[in-house]
Amino acid sequence: MTAARSYLCGMAIPVPTSPALRRLERLPVEILDPPDALARALAERIAALIRARAAEGRPCVLGLATGSTPVGVYRELVRMHREEGLSFANVETFNLDEYWPMSPDSIHSYHRFMREHLFDLVDLDPAKCHVPRGDGRREDVAADCARYEALIAAAGGIDLQILGIGKTGHIGFNEPGSGAESRTRLVTLDTITRRDAAADFFGEQNVPRHAVTMGVASILEAREIVLLATGEHKSAIVRRAVEGEIDHAVAATFLQRHEGVTVYCDEAAAADLTRVATPWLLDEVAWTDALETNAVVWLSLTAGRAILKLTEHDYIEHHLAPLLAKYGEPGVVNGMIFNRLGAKIRGRSKLIANKTVVCFSPHPDDDVISAGGILRKLHLNGNTIVIAYMTSGNIAVFDHDVRRYVEILERLAADKRLARRKVDSLASDVRRFLEEKAPGEVDSDEVQDLKRIIREAEAVSGIETLGIPRESARFLDLPFYQTGAVKKNPIGPADVAIIRELLEEVRPDLVLVAGDLSDPHGTHRLCKDAIDLALTDVYPEGSDRPEVWLYRGAWQEWPVTEATWLVPLAQEELRLKIQAIFKHQSQKDSAPFPGQDDREFWQRVESRNKDTAALLDRLGLAEYFAMEAYVVADSSNG
Repeated sequence: MTAARSYLCGMAIPVPTSPALRRLERLPVEILDPPDALARALAERIAALIRARAAEGRPCVLGLATGSTPVGVYRELVRMHREEGLSFANVETFNLDEYWPMSPDSIHSYHRFMREHLFDLVDLDPAKCHVPRGDGRREDVAADCARYEALIAAAGGIDLQILGIGKTGHIGFNEPGSGAESRTRLVTLDTITRRDAAADFFGEQNVPRHAVTMGVASILEAREIVLLATGEHKSAIVRRAVEGEIDHAVAATFLQRHEGVTVYCDEAAAADLTRVATPWLLDEVAWTDALETNAVVWLSLTAGRAILKLTEHDYIEHHLAPLLAKYGEPGVVNGMIFNRLGAKIRGRSKLIANKTVVCFSPHPDDDVISAGGILRKLHLNGNTIVIAYMTSGNIAVFDHDVRRYVEILERLAADKRLARRKVDSLASDVRRFLEEKAPGEVDSDEVQDLKRIIREAEAVSGIETLGIPRESARFLDLPFYQTGAVKKNPIGPADVAIIRELLEEVRPDLVLVAGDLSDPHGTHRLCKDAIDLALTDVYPEGSDRPEVWLYRGAWQEWPVTEATWLVPLAQEELRLKIQAIFKHQSQKDSAPFPGQDDREFWQRVESRNKDTAALLDRLGLAEYFAMEAYVVADSSNG
């Protein structure tokens, strides 16, 4: 057996490249992690193509995509231009799509996106940078689309097309039902697509209902195609695109008809692929502790038996005879995995006491949503706790909440408890701005400040509900977030310096960090990057580095097989945690950025924590009311 390298549960494992895998995966997949490595790999591939075409005296025609995933690629290409002399003088570009109607100067426009991330930062000829028109009249759209197709043909076709993939499996904006022969055209956006875009538009109601997109046939005419996918939320659709049948309901499956496609994804996006999730179904594997645990848990759930009740027949029928052969009999394997899972359970008595803990919360509610249970236990154990709120979270406050608080200020002023003149001036400025505010417009400084203060007050109330004193709250207000828009700046030295200063002051024994990479605006990932850099600065040798536990947010939970520690919560502890979440009134009932889950955050938490405990019960372990899950980060890579 030959093997490629991939990862499961954070550990490198051999991945079979057998005939079975080649039959199963209808598109070639490369798993590159972290996402920066993926970006570098594709940027190097693009640079090599540009240089090769230049050496031949030929133009290089690139098909480009927008969204968060390609940003790293463009950033690396810009670096190569500035530091390595990569020239784009012989490059012509065609973008996949644009919202309609959409002014090219709008902060939401893909024209503007490409100018800010690539076009204006390298030596591209503006006349050779093409993006579908989003500001044309409806009656002119068909002609505009025909001209776009003609421009591509006149350029000699696209050499390399970059694609992202949506949760519906769309490529470009080719939504479910798009045909294989479709060309550049006006489309109606799927509800899921619009909800995914809500974070960029300050609410789903502001997302355009239409877009102009290159069609499936246009995309498939490119000589080479690279599909990019990162994040846990893409894992299911990546598997569908790679392993599923061609289906009009999933446009990405049409890529199976092209011989020059490569899928680049990170570990999280590859997690549901058979080669990663259940590689023993494809070929013999080199058994590691992590793989053994995954296999037995999978077998237990598939066979519908508790781990200690799994039989020899179960192992043989489900292609796990090699694992059974390694240990001789099922009782040995069953007992080993049962004990391994049981050792993950860590109640209050097994948590640290009388130490110092820092919980980094990317937004002002991630602490109670994700770690409310353990924070309560750590507080009761006499630990000194610092909750470091990394961003203001002000873009996630509705305008009507601001109006309500302005009304409170006005009434206090009317009762002569506040300076009337200052309140009236502030109220007048805020009301005037909100009345004239265009959908998706960046808030004024006054409105941003009020939204920040609302989130800070809610955060303090939340931790006080857990019994943690208000003095424990630190509001870092990192600069990268202070754009007023959903699009944030890259992490910079100023962000890292603020975190470093806190770590040097507090010198924590335990650090809790958001390890959830599926939040809809990418802030969690950026915050974790900044923390990793600061930890490296403060603890360069790693000898006295605090232990780092990763929690996950409102979007997903760590699987019990991946979790290092499982922290049980009693019924009253979960109730208290939910009450702390309730204090975040601006996020209750209807959060601005709910993702694909219509439930409120407290409902997701209740379900997630109860489901984790219920899963252990199904596996035959002790029965608990609810559980939080944590992963201890590898100290070598943060």
